[in-house]
Amino acid sequence: MDTLSYKTKSTRKEDVEHKWFIIDAENLVIGRLATKVASVLRGKHKPSYTPHVDTGDNVIIINAEKARFTGNKWDQKYYLRYSGYPGGQKKTFAKELRAKKPTAAVEKAIKGMLPKNRLGRAMMKKLFVYAGSEHPHAAQKPQTMEL
Repeated sequence: MDTLSYKTKSTRKEDVEHKWFIIDAENLVIGRLATKVASVLRGKHKPSYTPHVDTGDNVIIINAEKARFTGNKWDQKYYLRYSGYPGGQKKTFAKELRAKKPTAAVEKAIKGMLPKNRLGRAMMKKLFVYAGSEHPHAAQKPQTMEL
């Protein structure tokens, strides 16, 4: 048996080809959308996936303001942040966050599913979220992705 044919191929960053995908988030549940998008940003949908290399693709999300939560999460879900000072913890409910920045709920959900290191930050730069249906990435010829 030839065991040399079973070598694991490790992708180099020079060999990666990044595609562009566009997703319409209208009436999609935010958590389920985020799991699929995080997988595409990491590159787990490709057979050439390598954990320590950014093999993922670029993702454009349009109509992010029309994405939804299930149940009463708009009224009950909250996001915490901390300034580092005593008494500096702030709580923002999802409904308030949507009123201030309609794309933030989708961005936070996806960011939470990526690695917390420099590779995860590089993956996050390949995500483009827009509240409306217009986007400036027509030159990249994005493919439509259905979820």
